[in-house]
Amino acid sequence: VLQAATRQDMTYWLQELQQKRWEYCNNLGAAKRDSRTSPTPSDFSKGLVAKDNPDLSVPSQNTSAERARNILALETSPTELVGEQAASQPAPVQASAINFSLKQWSTEIKNSMSSLRKGSNENRKSVFYTTEEWELLDPTPKDLEDSMALEEKRKHLAEGNKGLTSTAFPFDFGRIPHKARRPLKDMIGSSKNRNSSDSSPTEFCSGNGNRLLSELQLKYQSQQEELEKLKKDLLSQKELVRLLQQTVRSSQYDKYFASRLCEGVPKDMLELLNQKDDQILGLNNQLEKLNLEKDSLQQEVRNLKCKVGELNERLGMLMETIQAKDEVIMKLSRQLSECEDSTSSQSGTINSPTATCTNKELQELDRLKDSLQGYKTQNKFLNKEILELSALRRNAEAREREWQAKYTSLEAKLCQIESKYLILLQEVKTPVCSEDQSPAREVITQLLEDALKAEPTEQPEQAFFKTHLVSEYDIYGFQTVPEDDDEEKLVAKSRALDLRSLSLSENREISTGVKWENYLASTMNREMMRCVELKNLIRSGIPHEHRSKMWKWCVSLHVKKFKDSAIPGYFQTLLQKALEKPNPASKQIELDLLRTLPNNKHYSSPTSEGIQKLRNVLLAFSWRNPDIGYCQGLNRLVAIALLYLEQEDAFWCLVTIVEVFMPRDYYTKTLLGSQVDQRVFKDLLSEKLPRLHAHFEQYKVDYTLITFNWFLVVFVDSVVSDILFKIWDSFLYEGPKVIFRFALALFKYKEEEILKLQDSMSIFKYLRYFTRTILDARKLTAIAFGDLNPFPLRQIRNRRAYHLEKVRLELTELEAIREDFLRERETCAEKRDLISDDEEDS
Repeated sequence: VLQAATRQDMTYWLQELQQKRWEYCNNLGAAKRDSRTSPTPSDFSKGLVAKDNPDLSVPSQNTSAERARNILALETSPTELVGEQAASQPAPVQASAINFSLKQWSTEIKNSMSSLRKGSNENRKSVFYTTEEWELLDPTPKDLEDSMALEEKRKHLAEGNKGLTSTAFPFDFGRIPHKARRPLKDMIGSSKNRNSSDSSPTEFCSGNGNRLLSELQLKYQSQQEELEKLKKDLLSQKELVRLLQQTVRSSQYDKYFASRLCEGVPKDMLELLNQKDDQILGLNNQLEKLNLEKDSLQQEVRNLKCKVGELNERLGMLMETIQAKDEVIMKLSRQLSECEDSTSSQSGTINSPTATCTNKELQELDRLKDSLQGYKTQNKFLNKEILELSALRRNAEAREREWQAKYTSLEAKLCQIESKYLILLQEVKTPVCSEDQSPAREVITQLLEDALKAEPTEQPEQAFFKTHLVSEYDIYGFQTVPEDDDEEKLVAKSRALDLRSLSLSENREISTGVKWENYLASTMNREMMRCVELKNLIRSGIPHEHRSKMWKWCVSLHVKKFKDSAIPGYFQTLLQKALEKPNPASKQIELDLLRTLPNNKHYSSPTSEGIQKLRNVLLAFSWRNPDIGYCQGLNRLVAIALLYLEQEDAFWCLVTIVEVFMPRDYYTKTLLGSQVDQRVFKDLLSEKLPRLHAHFEQYKVDYTLITFNWFLVVFVDSVVSDILFKIWDSFLYEGPKVIFRFALALFKYKEEEILKLQDSMSIFKYLRYFTRTILDARKLTAIAFGDLNPFPLRQIRNRRAYHLEKVRLELTELEAIREDFLRERETCAEKRDLISDDEEDS
């Protein structure tokens, strides 16, 4: 049930609801069909991914229906604030006011309100209630008869009141709510006849009384506010005086005790006197407080008495004023009746019935005009409603036909593929021809050609749908299927189809998108904070449309201290210096730009938008960290960050990874921190997956050759893109512990398959590509954050410290061996011609 204050508001809301329904139904076709191949970025506009336009086909609007809707549109506007503007206003205060309460009209008010609620017995209908008499409902004959009877009753009532005194208008304060004033005034005189002379004196009286009352209330409120201010000032002055008196007493007591002490009074007597004095002071303070409270209460009683007296005086004044006005009204009514009598006596008794009939006909004409205008508006609205419903029904039928055609086409294609596979299976089971002439070869060749060939061009009538399941690029810009190798192309397409199947199965379950929307809505008016709920949401994966915002928030969370200490425009300053002055790292940066992510469309060519941004971020970071300059691996970290962040945010993201998350010397020339993490990972693997660790030890497989790159670039180019970005979500929020979790989870995911391999070559070959075969991100996340628990960060820190000392000791020994070799080479003529790779590079 929707309640509107007036008929105009009701019409406005009906039109707005109608417009929203029209927009929603017409935009159904524009909704995203596949969140993986054609995302809707919604409100974020950061990073390279966000600037991709979604590949959507929107059905054309029905132009004739739109033109007809514009013709039938109702020009309405709300009488008061509505929607968000009304919600932002403070709650209205119910002020007590003087209102008329007439017994003979109370029944009419009840009848009016009950007539507005007709139709509410049907539970499945939405009904608008208004506080006016007219409504968009067809009146029944009984309603018309009732309205005529009301008119007659009002007329007789007005005639009967002509000879009455002012006591016929009793007053009742605060009984009728403020919103009922307008209908009551309409009921005092005929609302249908605007020229009626009976209603104007009553409205005049009520209007003047309300105006006078409002002026008195405003004046009274201003005086009350001034009195409150004076009271507060008086209390503060009294408190100040009390504190000064207390200070004077304490100083006098101190002087008295000092003099007594000098005279030789015993110490116990002085302590007793001190206690008594403290008690006296406490009792005096309490007495002062009680006196103040008593004064405040007395003042409050006096104020209330004054207030009651003022209200009584005002009430008497108002009663006298209204009584005087009633006398004036009665006098005018008597004069009017005398004039009408004199006019009727002059015109004769023959014209009297004619005048009465004329007045009735005029009233009836006015009522019919009002009803006609109302029916015209109602008819216009209903015609528009019929037009819209017909157009929406046709659109729904067209969409249903298109879906049916697509379903039939896909079903036919499925039958063809099943037929070919059945033929192939039958031939494999019982071959009847030689191997060279086997029909299985033809079937296999045909199936491979069908799988690898480009998608056929869609028919114009099916342009609304995207029949292909695998697009050329995923939503992150990575190429889904390579172009050169047919065998790898087939495997990649199979992997893409598996990912598509997983996404469709996940969509059947309750999506985390609803949880994200609810959480972000709850934090709309407050700053986001670290909490368990947010951590669990991020671990389940940040939705594509919110990832830019959340990554930026995570980065700002970790580098707040760096940003606060940096000068304004810090990134631009660094970039300007790196571009103007020679930079030793710029040459290596230029060499690695096109080798960063060649399979991503944002970095595939020198003119790609991501290349220039990647160059700027790496140059600025090399100027900030001259000790590191540039290390291979930083380019991939920045490239992933730029997909969802702008240049400056990607720069701070790199600062977060290198300077906050990772230990020192992680990306320096020695890669000391990276070596330490590999040893820590070995310890964790032996603890969490002992069978797999023993298997590697048995066949002497150095798996750190594979995992080293995982840690250095945080799994870039090691896992499928969907899993990669879910790892980065948790990594940017929780830190480097996530890398250990997911590295162990990848081995745990394929532990049984690895244990089946029985030689070092096959194991190492499997380790090189097995991460690309893991497609179920939900299962991998459950292993990383569930099966591997507990996973304390303190343990990782302790083992890092332990292995750091060992690696440093080993590097020191290696450096000593190198120096000994150099000295020996200088003294020995045979070894003088040997040159190391480092020396040759230098």
